[in-house]
Amino acid sequence: MGLVPSKWVLMLLVCWLCKNVNSSSVAQKIYVVVKNTVPCVRLLNATHQIGCQSSISGDTGVIHVLESEADLEWPLSKGPNPPYMVLLESSLFTRSIMMKIKNASSRVAGVAVVIPTMSPPEFSPHTTCPNENTGVYSDSYGPDYAHCNTTVWNPRGNGLSYEEFDFPVFSLKEDNETETIKQCYVDHNLVENGTTPQYPLCALQLFSHMSAVTDTATCMRRNDVINFSINPEMVCDPLGDFNVWGTIRPYNKSELGHRDNDSVVIAAARLDSRAFFWDVATGAEGSVSGFITLLAAAQALRDVTRESPPTHNILYAFFQGEAFDYIGSSRMVYDMEKGKFVIDLNNVHSLIEVGQVGLRNGSELFLHTDPVSRMNDSINDQVKKLVTNLQSSNAGMNVSLVEPGVSQPLPPSSLQRFLLAQNIPGVVLGDHRSAFNNKYYGSYYDNAANLNLHYPDNLTTEEQLEFVTETAMALSDVATVVARALYKQAGGNESQVNNINADPKTVTQMLFGFLVHANNSWFQARIPPDMKLEASPPNFYVGIASPLLAHAKTLTKIVQYLLANLTGTATNLTQDQCKKPDDLPDESEQMHSYFWIRGTFPTNGTANNTLCVRASVRMSQALSPAFDLREFASKTYSTWTESRWKFIEARMFLVASRDLEMLTLGVGVAVLFTSLLVTYFISIKADVLFSSVREPASAAY
Repeated sequence: MGLVPSKWVLMLLVCWLCKNVNSSSVAQKIYVVVKNTVPCVRLLNATHQIGCQSSISGDTGVIHVLESEADLEWPLSKGPNPPYMVLLESSLFTRSIMMKIKNASSRVAGVAVVIPTMSPPEFSPHTTCPNENTGVYSDSYGPDYAHCNTTVWNPRGNGLSYEEFDFPVFSLKEDNETETIKQCYVDHNLVENGTTPQYPLCALQLFSHMSAVTDTATCMRRNDVINFSINPEMVCDPLGDFNVWGTIRPYNKSELGHRDNDSVVIAAARLDSRAFFWDVATGAEGSVSGFITLLAAAQALRDVTRESPPTHNILYAFFQGEAFDYIGSSRMVYDMEKGKFVIDLNNVHSLIEVGQVGLRNGSELFLHTDPVSRMNDSINDQVKKLVTNLQSSNAGMNVSLVEPGVSQPLPPSSLQRFLLAQNIPGVVLGDHRSAFNNKYYGSYYDNAANLNLHYPDNLTTEEQLEFVTETAMALSDVATVVARALYKQAGGNESQVNNINADPKTVTQMLFGFLVHANNSWFQARIPPDMKLEASPPNFYVGIASPLLAHAKTLTKIVQYLLANLTGTATNLTQDQCKKPDDLPDESEQMHSYFWIRGTFPTNGTANNTLCVRASVRMSQALSPAFDLREFASKTYSTWTESRWKFIEARMFLVASRDLEMLTLGVGVAVLFTSLLVTYFISIKADVLFSSVREPASAAY
């Protein structure tokens, strides 16, 4: 039998070597992956793009730790080894420093911001006039109040969240990984006595390349072109989610549009917030204080509205996407105008909105109203009645409700989107007379600490869950006032008003779940058995829209289930009946929603007390009408989209000098060509080099 040709043996040997060389282990020896990072991402609207991104292959720079603004001279001008990756503490994450870095971006590869556990004195990367271009005030409606001409609501805002940076900006936690980066800088990059550090130098590489560019119209047009390709890859997605709403008297969900002889009082709050960095929005004062108060008010009204129903219906509305030009409220108003909601605008009797109410100075809470619509005598009379109902609902509560006392517009609020469509009597509750008390509006520091949410030392998670904080007591007082005022405004029985009281224990449990530890027993008992919660608080960034209800954000689902639990009724339905209630004679999915929840864990059992809750609670789409209308340059509706990306990563490694890199490259190229030449000559002489002598076929033994 003939021998296997030697060149095939050589090829098999090469393949075996390639298979057995562990390339990942080589990478692990070169790079240290930084895991606890959060990027700034690119967002787009009708006119431009904001946010940050890296080049397609990532951006690499020599690490320089900034200890003061004066240290900027080294990376921006003096340093001999650009580009630099600037590492700075959050106290130096200011507009002044970031704009200097932006203007010298040719010498800066990126920025890494260390986020400490302690909050700075103040920090708001939002604008000074949130949502100024999509509210009710304009050249045609209250021009004196447009663009915060009379009241600057967020004077601390530095606008960083609305700037564009052509380099990556990542946040780092104050942990061991960050200390490793700083130690690498000290060991290799530290400038001592003005001397240039020697190679190798410690470098950081950031990957956050964004697919979308220019504006929303451009990226949506590219989405349309890509949809016709074999392997479509979208470049951006609209921001949005779902609104959560419920009523004290159910509506048939298939009967949409105007309802004769039906009048509804709307109680509203916003769900979302935002921050400079993606996926770290907290919104303790900006949104949580308001929607927790409204949830507590809804619970306080459950029994009395069943025993003694008011004349008007009450609709609780929790809006998503309000931080991005009122996505949720503008969609609900649009649906009402187009006959796509269970009521229309003519059914709306009045509106009470619970805004930022967690940072009261003393006992005062301010009632903000619209001075333009109040020029109409009829609207003014109804607003006065609404204000009176609120002010007279504080019996026994440490809450004093007052009007600001100056002529000023409404603060940024969902009520503005309703007024943009129709004059509706409305009030926005806030803890601020004019400028926000919130020092961290629109930032990752608007957290539990901002609401002074403190617990005694050495308490377990369950003990903290049960500990009624001062913040919970204060918000439960506000919730009681709101609930009583809603009942009065809806034409309820006056003799029942003082029986309406919010539960401080429920408020403290919601505060703990939304701001401290989401995966707790109280939340777990009120969500589906298959729903998973993280230990950390939920993210309050609205994120990208999904057409499927099942894909609503975790925050939205939690609020939906809590509203159902706090206002609904526990039933004896089985799990199968809960999924298909229409099969039963006295149940109807047209009138109610049915929620199968885990229930409380019994003290002496092995399984949870799962049950079915019936409630008049639903979700409706919170996607800007601009995307249904395909008006991507709309000035009326939100047009915000989020760019897509392949992956996000940060890694650290030692980088050699440019001369050594070029020498290594040259040697590598020389070896490559030499090997190609050797392989070529071996190939053309293979018959001579690898020939084998065959034995005669007739050999005998």
